[in-house]
Amino acid sequence: MDRIDALVIGAGAIGLAVARSLARAGRSVLILEREGRFGAVTSSRNSEVIHAGLYYPPGSLKERLCIAGRELLYAYCAERGVPHRRCGKLVVATDAAELHALEALAAQGRAAGVAGLALVDAAAVGVLEPALRCQAALHSPLTGIVDSHALMVALLAEAEDHGALIAYRAPVEAIDRQAGGWLVRAGGTRLLATMVVNAAGLDAQAVAARIDALAPALIPPLHLAKGRYFTYSGRVPFTRLIYPLPVPGGLGTHLTLDLAGAARFGPDVSWVQAIDYVVDPAERPRFLAAARRIWPDIDPDRLHPGYAGIRPKLSGPGEPAADFRIDGPARHGLPGLVNLFGIESPGLTASLAIAGEVMAQLGIEA
Repeated sequence: MDRIDALVIGAGAIGLAVARSLARAGRSVLILEREGRFGAVTSSRNSEVIHAGLYYPPGSLKERLCIAGRELLYAYCAERGVPHRRCGKLVVATDAAELHALEALAAQGRAAGVAGLALVDAAAVGVLEPALRCQAALHSPLTGIVDSHALMVALLAEAEDHGALIAYRAPVEAIDRQAGGWLVRAGGTRLLATMVVNAAGLDAQAVAARIDALAPALIPPLHLAKGRYFTYSGRVPFTRLIYPLPVPGGLGTHLTLDLAGAARFGPDVSWVQAIDYVVDPAERPRFLAAARRIWPDIDPDRLHPGYAGIRPKLSGPGEPAADFRIDGPARHGLPGLVNLFGIESPGLTASLAIAGEVMAQLGIEA
């Protein structure tokens, strides 16, 4: 039976970042991925935004790891040649009733240490983005965009350069506690691992339930929040990302750009019981109304169904937003095990910082 130092379950952006850190620290690493390719689920179905760190409760993991991860990610992209752009964004108040909430968001961001935030009036917004109509906006110059696929290619390549291996179509069947490690059955094979990191995203709770020594009470409930996007065919007159104020369950239907300048509107928040990625064309009028709040002169004939993603939330409808859960031995008492639950936005931004947190919980210097 093969023995390795570290088994990482899940080959999304988080799992790959963790595997890279472990491999760079000299550990033998195997990545298990249920799908036939890396980044096939949550990591390939998002806005590809590098968040500045405006939105998260003081002292939360989301706040700390987003802000630290943002700078790590910008530096990593520059070092490894991963396409990205620090384009900035505007969070807009479209009417006077929203001004107080905009000011509160600015204060929260500044208290978190997000640099460069500026409240700008309608005239100044008109200089920055002439096609935008609003009462005022919060300018966040540290926000950016990244090619998430290229990022994952770079993370996996670096992990492999340091000896990591990856196995596809290898769903985890069982994880049993053994003396000095873990016996893992996956993809019809068995192996022994000293450490196991559960970075399975939407499947993290199901994987955790297959760990024999883990108390069921330590597995939080999973809530599925579907986010749909509509894409715009043709050029748009914006160079920055444009966001409304946050809404329950998400950041509101916003306009984001990819590195080629193509635009999409989304995601919305739809609480679902099962995973599906269908974008119903009948939702178009609602997305068009949201898009017109940002861009009144949008050509409605160019707005089309795009794609959808599912966010693995730990809080449900009407509940306060939950923080990341990065559960190491201090929480569950099982040496060599880390479970990651509820890694939604800003998970992509925080990926390298999350990897550092996992390393710390395993007692390994990054």
